[in-house]
Amino acid sequence: MDGQALDEVVEATADLIRIDTTNRGGGEGSERKAAEYVAERLADAGIEPTLLEKAPGRTNVVARIPGADPAAPALLLHGHLDVVPADPAEWTVPPFSGEIRDGVVWGRGAIDMKNADAMMLTVARAWARAGVRPPRDIVLAFTADEEDSAEFGSGFLADHHPQLFEGCTEGISESGAFTFHAGGGMRLYPVAAGERGTAWLKLTARGRAGHGSKVNRENAVSRLAAAVSRIGEHRWPVRLTPTVRAALDRLAGLHGLQPLPDSAADADVDALLAALGPAAALVAPTVRNSANPTMLDAGYKVNVIPGSATARVDGRMLPGAEEEFHSTLDELVGPDVAWEFEHREIPLQAPVTAPLFAAMREALEHFDPGAHVVPYCMSGGTDAKQFSRLGITGYGFTPLRLPEGFDYQALFHGVDERVPVEALRFGVHVLDRTLLASGG
Repeated sequence: MDGQALDEVVEATADLIRIDTTNRGGGEGSERKAAEYVAERLADAGIEPTLLEKAPGRTNVVARIPGADPAAPALLLHGHLDVVPADPAEWTVPPFSGEIRDGVVWGRGAIDMKNADAMMLTVARAWARAGVRPPRDIVLAFTADEEDSAEFGSGFLADHHPQLFEGCTEGISESGAFTFHAGGGMRLYPVAAGERGTAWLKLTARGRAGHGSKVNRENAVSRLAAAVSRIGEHRWPVRLTPTVRAALDRLAGLHGLQPLPDSAADADVDALLAALGPAAALVAPTVRNSANPTMLDAGYKVNVIPGSATARVDGRMLPGAEEEFHSTLDELVGPDVAWEFEHREIPLQAPVTAPLFAAMREALEHFDPGAHVVPYCMSGGTDAKQFSRLGITGYGFTPLRLPEGFDYQALFHGVDERVPVEALRFGVHVLDRTLLASGG
């Protein structure tokens, strides 16, 4: 990777951060200016971009780089252009300044995920300058609306423009291949090979409206509060997916611990997690389903008992554990509360024995000889869910070599989001090597 690319990735990250693409949900947002920036830089390198919108301003960019072997399966490289809101009053620097200070690029999107967008763009432009052709077609997709429902982004692309992804069998996107310091100098690089399914729920309790001074055994607020409390306190059982078991086996070996028995009980898994120290954080959120109450809405006056009350719950389902999630929610809410999906996406799994996973591991180990690559399942979701409708197997791979003490995971949607310049340069090197080694 040439010196120009190493500067460009920093410049592009900062430039994209300076374009405010805040997604406030409910259709409120605009990625148009960021999409135009990406499209212009692709076109400048001789790569033809296609801009697509489901609604004005909700812009996606798709481009295809021809590979040396047209018959080989294509690879999708995708990143979203939208970001979550940021309150400037809470930040050390203005969140859309893209300021570069002390070797760090600051701003909303520096981690999630304009850094990865910049890497994708930089590698594509560097190849164009050098006349490099990857082994197989590479499809680039820069999407809108990932931070909400993906209705205007990857969902729209998958449903209405599947021809743009013809031949794609695998995809690479966010939330993996970052340095995780596990103590004692051990550097882990978790590569995502799975995601829990998304289950955003609406709970509705109905009762008898009345005066606040009267006894009311059919109080909708009380019924809802009891259901929400039961959901929040529920301890979900362990359900190990192949990806999570592979992660636990790998981590146990690295820590000199015995692997789990084939028929591991909940207590066995909890004991292993306790023995893994900091590394347990990579796996603990994904050994179970989860359901976290997040919103409550009831009433309009303190002395009036309302006839209904609602709540929202952020639920996540492991592959193979969806039926259990349904039946458990039915039990937890009880007879006086109804629940429904407001937004639902399937869980995903990807093979950790695939050649693409091996290429990612080799590239990380090449540029960081002390790296220990670990498969893991993401607790949340990405655009890979929508692209899976097209038969595309997704991996989370945004390579970053991070210094000890840099809390990468806390910066997702957090205050003072930032990324080291050298981490971006590392990422460009690793992504370039991975893509050139991945022949399908």
